[in-house]
Amino acid sequence: MSAAGLTKNQALVFDKLTTAGGPMSAYQILDNLRDDGFRAPLQVYRALDKLVADGLVHKLESLNAFVACAHPEEKCGSHGLTAFAICNSCGNVFEFHHHGLEHDLEHFLGAKGFKPEKTVVEIRGKCANCA
Repeated sequence: MSAAGLTKNQALVFDKLTTAGGPMSAYQILDNLRDDGFRAPLQVYRALDKLVADGLVHKLESLNAFVACAHPEEKCGSHGLTAFAICNSCGNVFEFHHHGLEHDLEHFLGAKGFKPEKTVVEIRGKCANCA
């Protein structure tokens, strides 16, 4: 899905995340969009819910924050596994997909009879610049 099919609020939130340069909490997004008419957290959360469902934005559970998808043209939701390397020092987030890891997890979980619906891997550490 492209940004062209988004509502005004969804487009504003998506644009804010794509230009942010890093993860943002819903409240940071709200504070940044007050001049655009955002007044309540619910406006941000509704937009984020749709953007996450469409694979344009990802939620980083360990940070309780959101980032724009690094490659929305690939429809991340269809990958099954999305992984992030998060730098504890500078906050940089690197999104990647590793099909070998995805297949290994599917095999392991399948052997246990577990059927995952969503898999997100967050790896915390230091990036090359901070190490």
